[in-house]
Amino acid sequence: MIAVRVPAKVNVQLGVGGLRADGFHDLANVFFAVALGDEVTATLGRGVTLSCAGPDADHVPLDDTNLAARAARLLAARHGIEPDVHLHIAKAIPVAGGMAGGSADGAAALVACDALWQLDTPLPVLLELAAELGSDVPFALLGGVALGRGRGELLEELPVAGTFHWVFAVADGGLSTPAVFRECDRLREAAGTGSSAAEVPTPDPSAELLAALAAGDPAALAAALGNDLEAAALSLRPDLADCLKAGLDAGALAALVSGSGPTCAFLAKDAADAQAVADALTASGTCRAAHATHGPVPGARVIAG
Repeated sequence: MIAVRVPAKVNVQLGVGGLRADGFHDLANVFFAVALGDEVTATLGRGVTLSCAGPDADHVPLDDTNLAARAARLLAARHGIEPDVHLHIAKAIPVAGGMAGGSADGAAALVACDALWQLDTPLPVLLELAAELGSDVPFALLGGVALGRGRGELLEELPVAGTFHWVFAVADGGLSTPAVFRECDRLREAAGTGSSAAEVPTPDPSAELLAALAAGDPAALAAALGNDLEAAALSLRPDLADCLKAGLDAGALAALVSGSGPTCAFLAKDAADAQAVADALTASGTCRAAHATHGPVPGARVIAG
């Protein structure tokens, strides 16, 4: 048995370029790994089978559409072996919540199966396989803080000092990432700016944000947070505005929609303030649950086995 812990992510900056001919958008995506995470356990089996427990487990597919199953098959194919494994996912990351929970499970499955099958696959190869699975999967392997270019899969580790404290408010229901990107394009067209790659400049990371991370300064980071998908997520889910306001009213330094949403993220001054914000959000009725956590933390790592 091999157990792997894998973190959720928050995008402290999500700069979105125009729509490319291949249907993707160029990104300046500053990923930040947080301690809220899933655990994936791998044991020998026949074929690839899945089970899942935890909040929203009934919304997790247990077939080959699950990135964990796809990861196991992809790794086995690379090494020319049979993909014989049972994967159990203990969920804590919100499902369809903009925190890359499915991608995290795919990364964890790569690490767990590699250890279970004693393959010793080099990290660069695991990162290559992760990029085949999806844009957010490589970062879940790497963890820490990193700038993602291209679709988000081209990673550059970023310097960061100290620990930052976060609260994540989980909404009822989910949001489709493709639908949020389509709404972003629609809003840009409606505003007259255009939405194509020829009309929207390729985004760059914020110098102020990078400096705040390197200095370990939560107030400076709060001032520099940004998400180009937030307007689209709020257009599709206007109720999220009440959650963002409730967190700010409770003392959060800053609030933003996490990735494509609908989870809302709040940056706090310290651990005590984060817990106070989480308690206030839980009591506010604007979210289903709120979790105080911290980061950055490492990517997918074996914790037992």
